[in-house]
Amino acid sequence: MKSKNIVWHKAQITKRDRRRLNGHKSAILWFTGFSGAGKSSLSVAVEKELHKRGIRTYVLDGDNVRHGLNNNLGFSPEDRTENIRRIGEVSKLFVDAGVMTLTAFISPYREDRNMVREMVDDGEFLEIYVKCSLEECEKRDPKGLYKKARNGEIKGFTGIDAPYEAPVDPELVVETDKETLRESVAAVLNFLQEKGYIQE
Repeated sequence: MKSKNIVWHKAQITKRDRRRLNGHKSAILWFTGFSGAGKSSLSVAVEKELHKRGIRTYVLDGDNVRHGLNNNLGFSPEDRTENIRRIGEVSKLFVDAGVMTLTAFISPYREDRNMVREMVDDGEFLEIYVKCSLEECEKRDPKGLYKKARNGEIKGFTGIDAPYEAPVDPELVVETDKETLRESVAAVLNFLQEKGYIQE
């Protein structure tokens, strides 16, 4: 049961102060798409380029987070929602710290992604749809999960026997079954430059 005897303690250093110290804006770059679409590869590659430019970054990856913070969650619709809620709250803290935060999660439900968008201020949640056909993702199958799902070894697998609700109006779409990784990275960096999140 949630305690009612808690009061928010206001800090003296603000998000604006931290951004000024860092010399850049902070936001959540939310990479969403099927398993195997390239979310993790893209987020890591984008982080590398941002780091080269002196931008403070952190990647929150789906599997990595489930090793610790969310290791008590499964893959039911309810657990998936709680997984994203927790990641949203952590991402919000990183944004408040002035860090450019990259998240790589299937996050199959629009409602869950919108929940995270509503946690932060306008312009701080950038939904990046890592678009890749299910056929191509299944062909890649980097972790062998599609094969297991097709064999009935995994239940509730997104794209096989669980839904994926594609973004309706994302800030950016990258098509990783039509672009090279370098091209997708360039698309993300160009977007961030054009919108004023980073400098050239």
